[in-house]
Amino acid sequence: MGRPVPAFTPDLFADDVLLDPYPHYRQLRDLGPLVWLEAQQVYVLPRYEEVRAALRDAETYRSGRGVGLNDLVNERGRGTTLASDGRAHDVQRQLLFGPLTPKSLVPLRASVERLADDLVAGLVARGECDAVADLARALPLTVVPDLVGWPAESRANLLPWAAAGFDVLGPMNGRAQRALPAFGELLEFTGQVASKEGFAPDGVGARLLAAARRGEIAPEQVGPLVLDYLVPSMDTTISAIGSAVWLFARHSEQWSAVRAEPELIPRAFNEVLRLESPIRCFSRVTTRETTVGEHTLPAGARVVLHYASANRDERCFTAPDEFDVRRENVGGQLGFGLGTHNCAGQGLARIEAHAVLAALARRVARISAGEPVRGLNNLINHLTALPVTLHPAAERAEPAGPAASPGPPTRCPV
Repeated sequence: MGRPVPAFTPDLFADDVLLDPYPHYRQLRDLGPLVWLEAQQVYVLPRYEEVRAALRDAETYRSGRGVGLNDLVNERGRGTTLASDGRAHDVQRQLLFGPLTPKSLVPLRASVERLADDLVAGLVARGECDAVADLARALPLTVVPDLVGWPAESRANLLPWAAAGFDVLGPMNGRAQRALPAFGELLEFTGQVASKEGFAPDGVGARLLAAARRGEIAPEQVGPLVLDYLVPSMDTTISAIGSAVWLFARHSEQWSAVRAEPELIPRAFNEVLRLESPIRCFSRVTTRETTVGEHTLPAGARVVLHYASANRDERCFTAPDEFDVRRENVGGQLGFGLGTHNCAGQGLARIEAHAVLAALARRVARISAGEPVRGLNNLINHLTALPVTLHPAAERAEPAGPAASPGPPTRCPV
């Protein structure tokens, strides 16, 4: 039967924990590779090696029964790319993300870089701004809805709706309950747009409508699949860009390194994803009994795969709480997941974030930040406000372009 699984008593989704989570994540990791969460009555994998292995083992750790932490939303989400397995998942993912390969996104890169440069130039001219409202949200709120073909006149509610979509994936606490009406509005509105074929031509929504007409998916799947792309592609990117600005403001020597060597930008962005993982966790359900360390994990168990804890695992990353844009093994970070259910929109997220950081590196010598305001969301780690001063630098003659992102390591160095 294996050794008894240690238990963790504090609620990982309580306000005080979400506002200062990392000491709690360290306590989880110290307890062992498999821990029982008393508050949620589920298991959690808090360490890097076990989370990485679970993400790569889609036969044992399945998503089809939902990836959230409450039955209500898990039932409603079944059949989406997030909550499906096997052939059904592959078909939906290809329909949704197939045309958004890294190669197909190349033409978009130039326009995103121009948008980012114009945006940063305007903010530098102002001097002071909110790095979340004025910078981090700008590109995702423009680029992603355009790719989806979301109605231009109906974008004002996208951010609160998207935040609700992540809140309801947590445990059914007060925060999730308060988010249910907004989540319902999002589902209802998206369903109406789909039924009226109201998505702009050539976008993700129009492509899914065409697939429904061909009988490749059911018509009622169009709306939920659109949300599979829209919601994660906005919030995760906004979170990561906001965190990047905050980290560079706190660590001027790291910003100087990036400005001196813009080819560090992809590695630096991976380090941001590692240190301030946009998505805290998702869950899976085991299909069979399996062994985790010296513990036995039973079949049919719901297990939290904790990306944010794994990404700070001292067993994998040296000085894991430090921000280091030259970190060698950071390509293995799990901020965008891994395996069958890795974040398929990460190519676009990287284009947007790299473009913003490159524009800042050209135009900003130093970033001064005031006190950040950390948001409270069950699954998304994010800042809601960050007042900054962008201190201008002499513009370089040639734009600073990011190099290719370093790939994941073959193993995690201990």
